[in-house]
Amino acid sequence: MNNRTINELEYVPRKTEPDAKWAAVVSLSLGVFGLVTAEFLPVSLLTPLSVDLAVSSGIAGQSITVTALVAAVAGPGVVIGTRSIDRRWTLLGLTTLLIISSTLAAFANGLFMLFASRVLLGIGLGGFWAMSAALALRLVPLEKMPRAMAIILTGVSVATVCAAPVGAWIGATLGWRSAFVVAGALGVIALFVQLLTVPSLPPAGAPGLSTMFRLLQRPQVRIGLLTTLFIVAGHFAGFTYVRPFLEDVTLLGVEAISLVLLVYGVSGFFGNLFGGFLSEKNTAWAVTFAATLIAASASVLVVAGASPLIAGLAIASWGFAFGALPVSVQSFITRAASDEAESAGALLLTTFQIAISSGAVLGGLLIDLQGATMVFVFVAIAALLGASLMASRRGVVPQVEASQG
Repeated sequence: MNNRTINELEYVPRKTEPDAKWAAVVSLSLGVFGLVTAEFLPVSLLTPLSVDLAVSSGIAGQSITVTALVAAVAGPGVVIGTRSIDRRWTLLGLTTLLIISSTLAAFANGLFMLFASRVLLGIGLGGFWAMSAALALRLVPLEKMPRAMAIILTGVSVATVCAAPVGAWIGATLGWRSAFVVAGALGVIALFVQLLTVPSLPPAGAPGLSTMFRLLQRPQVRIGLLTTLFIVAGHFAGFTYVRPFLEDVTLLGVEAISLVLLVYGVSGFFGNLFGGFLSEKNTAWAVTFAATLIAASASVLVVAGASPLIAGLAIASWGFAFGALPVSVQSFITRAASDEAESAGALLLTTFQIAISSGAVLGGLLIDLQGATMVFVFVAIAALLGASLMASRRGVVPQVEASQG
């Protein structure tokens, strides 16, 4: 046997990771930007919307509640119901729901049509959230998944900051229906870009209720979900009632409160980028960092929240910390269940919704019984519990990170 034959026998081609499809990742960010913008548009349009449809502002405001409730159920439902469909077509279908929903809202002639549009939006939103991490995992190598999630969640950050003020401006200049026309146009742009950039993604894994129950047997998944429950419940207990705190304790006026909340949103944008960077190093420590900073920010508000400067800085750091949290927990859960990422995403979505609801309820009870300051005591305790749980885990480090030492 000659040297050439020996060299050919010794050569074994190495399996390479697929190239990262960053254009497709950006298209997902465009899609979620449109979905979240449409979700929060009614916040800034309630008065003209309710007058035009001849309903109270309180009833019109329930259009936001409808979307959230439907999204909580639709997330697992979309994952399971479309498990045999190419994920590219599922994604395009979810974006199409944004377009249809916005069109219905723009031409709504009554409450039924408005709520119907919000149900469709909830299906699109819930399905996207449940599948987003799994889609990112299909488009980029595992080690680059946190960066991909940070790009996707940038769409959320920008929408959170821009939706209310831009919606209010459009509503005041062109009418509230025009705001939903703009949301529909965003959906059309996202759909076009997704058609051009997202490749075929055949079904992978076996999403279903039995799969979700099996995932709950994994210690990493349980710790990730329980940590998320603590932190998110604490966060939304405080965030829901941050305005009463700033009014009663910090003694700020409406304009100052609006400025503080704008700073919170901008800080969240940069926190999201930092969370993606830190998650590439170690997802568990990224979650611990975000939770610890939330706890510290809430503690500062409890101790020195009467000072406008200190309260403003504390809320800015709080926004930065919570901005880093979603990409961190999604990266942790996805690495812990990369073989069933869609089912894991559905579990995380449901956990988020439970935490949001329970946090708002607990915050309401505390502010009525003990006052606004006690709400932030709860925020600090809940976030610290989450940070401690993640930091003190034993023998449940995802294998990818364990191999990094």
